[in-house]
Amino acid sequence: MSSAAAGQFRYRAATPDGQLVEGVMQAPSRQSALDGLRRQHLYPVRVDEAPTATAVSAGRRLGRRAAVVLWARNAATLLAAGVPLDRMLAFTAQHAGHDGLAAAVRDVRGAVQGGATLADALARQPRYFDSLFIVMVSAGESSGALDVVFAQLSQQLEEGAELTSQVRSTLLYPALMAVVAVVGVGVLLGFVIPRFATVLADMGGTLPLSTRFLLAVSHVLTVWWWLWLLLVIAAGVGVRQALIQPGMRRRWHTARLGWPFIGDIERKYSTARVTRTLGLLLKSGVPLLPALKIARASATNLVVRDGLDHAVAALAEGSALAPALANTLPPLAVQMMAVGEEGGRLDDLCLRVADSYDSEVHRALRTAVTLIEPALILTFGTLVGFIALAMLQAIYGIDLKAN
Repeated sequence: MSSAAAGQFRYRAATPDGQLVEGVMQAPSRQSALDGLRRQHLYPVRVDEAPTATAVSAGRRLGRRAAVVLWARNAATLLAAGVPLDRMLAFTAQHAGHDGLAAAVRDVRGAVQGGATLADALARQPRYFDSLFIVMVSAGESSGALDVVFAQLSQQLEEGAELTSQVRSTLLYPALMAVVAVVGVGVLLGFVIPRFATVLADMGGTLPLSTRFLLAVSHVLTVWWWLWLLLVIAAGVGVRQALIQPGMRRRWHTARLGWPFIGDIERKYSTARVTRTLGLLLKSGVPLLPALKIARASATNLVVRDGLDHAVAALAEGSALAPALANTLPPLAVQMMAVGEEGGRLDDLCLRVADSYDSEVHRALRTAVTLIEPALILTFGTLVGFIALAMLQAIYGIDLKAN
């Protein structure tokens, strides 16, 4: 019985005349189900293994970004199959997988029915659709290639979500190790050492220097913990207020780019975001100058944004793109973009640059993790070893005096 359930696939598909159909079909695999739908001259919109009630409930709890990615992919598939825009909006609102996005898409549909363009209607929902999304949709409407634009957007959103997920998963284990190390040392200094100090005080005698130092640190943490908490809160508030100031924030971003390893990763990450956005906009038919202005917003560092502002000004004065970006992006990226300009393939070369630097960021993060893990283990081991040594020295000294 379980094997029969595993072979059931629920599908949504569009007919050649744009009608939407749903159903369940038997197939040994999802790919076989897709092939079967194509043989019936149906355009698959979504094909999933027949879900249980629990799976359906979980599907309604998609995150906001994941729901937008799914919506863009479904919109691209439906539009490519010839489904009219109004019907596409109605269908994707019904199957958005996120209540907030579903309401937003319904509002978009109402605005479009009222005479607004799709781009203008989406612009009224900034929580779900950013400026890049709006501009690309506007370009798709102008060129009549809205399905192609949605396909590019869904790919870009999926790649961005994948990169973010990989960065988080890569840094998760070192972060957990750091938290465990801090908690472990805190428990030793806050609870174990004070009790140990009480026992030593009852036994009398002179304690070794390492033990006295350890007891002093424990005393500071346990008696003055409220002061440390206030200092941490004050420092956090102070740093946040300082970074609100434009001048201080710019100096902070400048300093970050100068840090070993971290600065290199941040520059490459910004380069990947900027070039991917620029390439997608150019593929959608947006002219170079406005495309670069929009791509500027995707940079994560203010210094890089300033460099892009100078490049925009240089382009407006007639400069080529590559020389204008020479002092902002890495040399390899600038060289590849120069080749793209010369060969009329700037959009493709921008996307290739983005793929290259995304891969470099992944490799750098993996390298960082391989170095951080042993460093954390060594640091935590050293701290625990020092605490154990200080306690043993005290116990050993007392035993010698007793003998």
